[in-house]
Amino acid sequence: MTVLIDQPIWPAHDTLWAHIVSDASLEELHEFAARAGIPKRGFDRDHYDVPARMWGELVALGAQPVGVREFVKRLEASGLRVPQRDRH
Repeated sequence: MTVLIDQPIWPAHDTLWAHIVSDASLEELHEFAARAGIPKRGFDRDHYDVPARMWGELVALGAQPVGVREFVKRLEASGLRVPQRDRH
């Protein structure tokens, strides 16, 4: 079980954003987010959006940094990915 974090490269609201996911369960992801103080409103069906300023803190708490391709590959392999077509 691993919580993964991608690079903060996604611009929105005057900052860059990263994402965290679990490669095992949403329960693991929610527990990690709660420990890190990430608000529940940051959850988007299969991941949390996190501001760039928190990236180092999340890695220190145990999130494993991975590139975007590895991030998506492992999320898909987990069976937890929600396809874009199912988000609306």
